[in-house]
Amino acid sequence: MKTQITSPLIVSCLVIFFCGSLSCCSNNEASQPIEYTGPLSEAEKVELFYSENERVKVKMMADLVYEFKNGDREFPRGIYLEFYDGFGKLESTLRANHAYFFKGENQWRGQGKVEVKNIEKNEQLTTEELFWRPAEERIFTDKFVTIKQQEDVVYGTGLEAKQDMSTYKIKNNISGEKSIEDL
Repeated sequence: MKTQITSPLIVSCLVIFFCGSLSCCSNNEASQPIEYTGPLSEAEKVELFYSENERVKVKMMADLVYEFKNGDREFPRGIYLEFYDGFGKLESTLRANHAYFFKGENQWRGQGKVEVKNIEKNEQLTTEELFWRPAEERIFTDKFVTIKQQEDVVYGTGLEAKQDMSTYKIKNNISGEKSIEDL
């Protein structure tokens, strides 16, 4: 035969604990709406053209684009850009694994593996992060860069250049590999 002992003290403690647990679950947190900060629109397989005086200056292609409330755009699957001169001739290309457009600053940021190719000079810049300011037609970075020329390779940290890589300046730690022709 079992006997059950119930102490009024234990029962009182359980009731107080149970009531206290319920009181901490208030609806104060739910009274404030949570603002959505994600993308307002999403587009796939995007191809855009930027033109001046009825001539294409830049062609942009991206697999996926998110547009945000403030006008910023994110390209999570990468971006590919082609830059054309005033006569419609392809000057250079830019490819990045991930990109972001900051509308307020009118500035782009490419990240991951970023490559810029100058078609005429047959040169290629590779870096992990690169910024582009379209209004200034300028690209720049503070990251490590590699520039492969036709036969030579130049390394450094930081770069400022025209968007077509026709001229550029490496800021720091310049080194390289130069091929030497037989004498």
